[in-house]
Amino acid sequence: MAAFGSVFMPEMAMAQFNGSAWDAAAIVPANSISLHPGAHVLHYASTCFEGLKAFRHEDGSVAIFRMDKNIARMLQSTELLSLPKFDPALLSQMILDIVRHYAADVPTPPGSMYIRPTHIGTEPAIGKAATPTLTSMLYVLLSPVGDYFAGGSRALRLLLEDNARCAPHMGMIKSGGNYASALQPTMQAKAKYQADQVLFCPHGDVQETGAANFLLIDGNEIITKALDTSFLHGVTRDTILTLARDLGMTVSERDLTVAELLERAAKPGTEAALSGTAAVLAPVGTLIYQGQDIKVGTGEPGATTARLRQALNDIQWGKAEDKHGWLTKI
Repeated sequence: MAAFGSVFMPEMAMAQFNGSAWDAAAIVPANSISLHPGAHVLHYASTCFEGLKAFRHEDGSVAIFRMDKNIARMLQSTELLSLPKFDPALLSQMILDIVRHYAADVPTPPGSMYIRPTHIGTEPAIGKAATPTLTSMLYVLLSPVGDYFAGGSRALRLLLEDNARCAPHMGMIKSGGNYASALQPTMQAKAKYQADQVLFCPHGDVQETGAANFLLIDGNEIITKALDTSFLHGVTRDTILTLARDLGMTVSERDLTVAELLERAAKPGTEAALSGTAAVLAPVGTLIYQGQDIKVGTGEPGATTARLRQALNDIQWGKAEDKHGWLTKI
């Protein structure tokens, strides 16, 4: 079976900014991008992206989950990276057009159609290290995917690292550079500790992993870091917290220290999880700190994590009421 996110539909939606205006979006071959080797994105990382999904329901219809939220975050990333601004209606229409174009290819549950809008700076100008690109390209790729945990949902191992994932003012931007900066520490953690991810905790402040937000579940309470510029404002994080409130849970968005995390993790019934578009909600069973393995609760996937994940999946797959208006039918 192909790796998650490695298969793409042969066409994509694309629009370009010429320095003064956006051209009309069109559906083009996915391999049609042509970039000058001096393009701004290749030298100064003027790039941001989003990840969202379309789901097939039992009646055969297709719905996109939380599209408006993802578009708003991409606009935020675009502005913070000083890329040319775009009308959210442009990206919305591009997403709808390409998903409709391939509606017949949207997999049935537990699969989905992964949607990857991307915005890159295209101006050929290697002298603009401190100046924004004047031109850019916006495109939307589609990738049909299966269950992220095709082999079963196992509890993950996280290495607690006393470093930041990226520059503090860049954390809320969904940019490729942030993921690149987390890659080497993650590879080292895998090789040395057999860790699945690194949980970045600069100065003892629990933030996020290289590719997902972190949630601690202590009984009926979910604890996670309050939003600031240092880490990504995850759409799945926001969704899970909303569902937790719907289920009567207490949601605490506040600072969480490594000391408190380790103290709470050792308690019976405690759970931890990572939230993200691809994995939805992945259970965490072990924290690695100062060379020691520390179990979270029993060390196995927890019931509350599974319950929240199922509640989200049921809405995405059309099996539960969409009380918050998260689904966009195409």
